[in-house]
Amino acid sequence: MKIQVNVNGIDRELEVSPGTSLNDALRNILGLTGVKRGCDSGGCGTCTVLLDGKPVYSCMTPSWKADGRNVLTVEGLEKDGKLHVLQEEFIKNFAPQCGYCTPAMLMVGKALLDENPNPSEEEVRLAISGVLCRCTGYLPYIKSIMDASRLNSK
Repeated sequence: MKIQVNVNGIDRELEVSPGTSLNDALRNILGLTGVKRGCDSGGCGTCTVLLDGKPVYSCMTPSWKADGRNVLTVEGLEKDGKLHVLQEEFIKNFAPQCGYCTPAMLMVGKALLDENPNPSEEEVRLAISGVLCRCTGYLPYIKSIMDASRLNSK
């Protein structure tokens, strides 16, 4: 089946089977390897992308559900050679360690700040709670998202 999807601001037509996950379509058809593959069961969150601005586990989302919709991956955060404020703050705060969960953390952080530009620490913690990180203890990610919210409100 063919689906029409806007990925990172570019309209795409993809040939997928009904069982193809959005993760497989993004990674294997479009080569967007910033979208990680983790548990393949929605338990780790490392595959999180934004579908019409809302975080979804791409491993659990059939690709046909993206038909006619907008998908944003970590590759789409940078614009014209300039990093997104979240990416800059992640770097400043040394948030990524192994980096495997980082794309998903960026995506849930973006979704949160788009919906709520001035979140509380509790709201940040809740937003990132669906993405497992085994390296950092989450504090650098929380600080980075909080710092980005303060920079965006200036």
